[in-house]
Amino acid sequence: MQRRDFLKGAAILSAAGTVMPVLAASTQTHAMTDKTCGRRRFTLTNTYQLVAPEGSAGVVKLWVPLPENTAFQQVEKLNFSGTYQDAYISANNHYGAKTLFATWPDAKGKMTLTLELVIETQDWEPVKNGELSHYRAPAKPEYPADVAIYLKPTKHMPVDGIVKQTADKIVGKETEPLKQAQLIYNWVSANMYRDNDVIGCGSGDVAAILESGKLGGKCTDINSVFVALMRAVGVPAREMFGIRLGQAIKMGHYSKKAFGSADDKGFADVTGGQHCRAMFYLAGYGWLPADPADVTKMRLTEKKEHSDPAVQAVNDYLFGNWEMNWVGFNYGRDFDLFPVAEQTPLNNFGYPYAEVDGDPVNYYEPKVFAYEYKSSEQR
Repeated sequence: MQRRDFLKGAAILSAAGTVMPVLAASTQTHAMTDKTCGRRRFTLTNTYQLVAPEGSAGVVKLWVPLPENTAFQQVEKLNFSGTYQDAYISANNHYGAKTLFATWPDAKGKMTLTLELVIETQDWEPVKNGELSHYRAPAKPEYPADVAIYLKPTKHMPVDGIVKQTADKIVGKETEPLKQAQLIYNWVSANMYRDNDVIGCGSGDVAAILESGKLGGKCTDINSVFVALMRAVGVPAREMFGIRLGQAIKMGHYSKKAFGSADDKGFADVTGGQHCRAMFYLAGYGWLPADPADVTKMRLTEKKEHSDPAVQAVNDYLFGNWEMNWVGFNYGRDFDLFPVAEQTPLNNFGYPYAEVDGDPVNYYEPKVFAYEYKSSEQR
């Protein structure tokens, strides 16, 4: 059977422990009341029409990542239909990544699936809201078992060698986890750059990126470096893979294109809107959001230097805050899907994944894979 392998001088801010002012309230003046409160509602409609790669035939399998329910997002409706022989939802994998699995007996007939989701989001802004003003790090951090797994290395995110060496240089003698996190975040956002020539969201191969000395990539590359460096200093961290849903309001004040867009009726084609974010865990508090990758995207989109005041405002906001015109799916890295795919393990699960008789269909090419994501916001 044919196989196709298509997947293939730090500027640290001195006040590392200080949370800078974040996006002024005036950036929200044109938004409706719910939006100024950070609460939004989207309908996301996904359509899939599978086409067998040339030379492939036989059983067709499709795995679709689904959003999980969290404090910052809730799935209020989920419906699916199609020509499949069987389809069901499961989270039976190492990361509990919620999955819609569908299968067709052969690749000869029409293979379609339509998924409709209604999602309510709430901006996640613990730093902006002052929730850490009275936080004190425990002398001996204790991590629950479901958090401690995010200290472990994966194939694409080792925590030793050059990763550990780089992390130790960045944090120096600092031992307080929140200050370590801000040092690492500022190093990543200042020293890495977005490379639009990278396919998809990037592979997030952290050691290869650091060893190359070329600190460029897309969101998975950049945020995976942040996550791996955090784990290397003993702070749990993880990526969350998801997709942008529509117009950025708060962040849109600084860039109309970098953080998500929609038409004047709230409709958006988000087929290529996959985006990886990051978060880290403080013992005695919980998870905190971060997104250094979007700082680099804004810098490139607006052609600004990192020292530009607008870039710095975005940089400050994205340490400890997320604007939720985005929905997250899962935290999976280097893991087996369920049912187990023939091409395994999967690097990450931010895109739909399909196999025809064990041959993967290139999910980086939605025109070849034939899938389409459309979002509309309730206004």
